[in-house]
Amino acid sequence: MPKDYYAILGVPRNATQEEIKKAYRKLAMQYHPDRNKGNKEAEEKFKEINEAYAVLSDPEKRRLYDLYGSAEFERRYTQEDIFKDFDFESIFSDLGIDLSFFKRGRRGGRVYTFDIKDLFGNLFGTIFGEEAYSPFGEIYETYQLEIPVTLEESLRGAEKEIIIPGTYERLKVKIPQGVKDGQILKIKKKTGQKVREYLLRVSLQLPEGVKIENGNICIEKEIPLSTFFLGGEIEITTPDGRRVKTKVPSLTKPGAKLRLRGLGFGQGTEKGDLFVVLQLAMPSKLTPEQKELFEKLKTLGL
Repeated sequence: MPKDYYAILGVPRNATQEEIKKAYRKLAMQYHPDRNKGNKEAEEKFKEINEAYAVLSDPEKRRLYDLYGSAEFERRYTQEDIFKDFDFESIFSDLGIDLSFFKRGRRGGRVYTFDIKDLFGNLFGTIFGEEAYSPFGEIYETYQLEIPVTLEESLRGAEKEIIIPGTYERLKVKIPQGVKDGQILKIKKKTGQKVREYLLRVSLQLPEGVKIENGNICIEKEIPLSTFFLGGEIEITTPDGRRVKTKVPSLTKPGAKLRLRGLGFGQGTEKGDLFVVLQLAMPSKLTPEQKELFEKLKTLGL
């Protein structure tokens, strides 16, 4: 369920930075784990408060959150992105919160020490790129991988199997319909107290000549010269493999676009459109009959 960061901090959407900071201070003191030992609800609330403040206290992150909306923002940004450059040390010290609880943990004789810059990892149970111990009870292993996704797989949705580099482990990945380039797909596997998390960054593979902009897909289609002049019906293979027919008006100019609504990128009512750019299909050579015909057209001013 999308998170409303303004509601979490209890501030209006037009709140000033000072109002946001004041609301955060009050809630952070109220729900800090040291004051709510053993209270899981307070613990989760504390995580939410810090995530909300990390976004709304940063002018650029806040602008993007307001621009995209909560659901799209969560699809575009991982928690690593959200907490990048967030100064926990100065914020918590300002609140008088003891940071030593988060800096060390022990399990089975092994001691894990954290840099304060990675404090968000302890709060949210993950340190990127290494094994980490969460003060909330588990050992995490996080892997960041890039996964190639074809345009057809994105448009239709798919399931594919990948092999984790350096291992024989196979991982089945569900590709949701409408997944975008750069989007992070998260998969977790838990065995006992160990949690293995895979952060799969989508690398969208576009066919040559295909472009995507604001949910619209743009492709090219070559048609004969006669169709530009006389018009007619043509068949188009869409990027997701369907074949559809559409009409070309007479006296259409090369480079003109045909718009096929709802055949673009996205899901449901949010789907964009498919734009087909009409290009001239030039023959490699002319037959004698074609050359004679063009000579006649030339004399007629065409």
